Amino acid sequence: MVDKKGQAGELLQGTLDVLILKALGLEPLHGWAVSERLQQISSDALRVGQGSLYPALHRLERRGWIKAEWRITDNNRKAKYYHLTPAGRKQLKAEVEAWRKLAGVVSHVLDMV
Repeated sequence: MVDKKGQAGELLQGTLDVLILKALGLEPLHGWAVSERLQQISSDALRVGQGSLYPALHRLERRGWIKAEWRITDNNRKAKYYHLTPAGRKQLKAEVEAWRKLAGVVSHVLDMV
């Protein structure tokens, strides 16, 4: 559902951002591992493709919420590993609080008779 102003797209983009922040809050990960982590912890309900994942990672990096550094992966390949910055941890906390509030409001509206 997208209205003429694209507001649903912004909502979905914000959702992906907070999910990525949450995954990186657990431990530093390379890009593809972020996607795999989200798929794993959502029991395969969330599948984030490269076309959405990497623009989101770059957006979060531009905002100063994550930083990247090159490392060697477990299978001996070079990859960018992302981790939260202090500003990213603060943003994650704010986003989680906002999502919990929004979820409560939506639930309340849906339960109305």
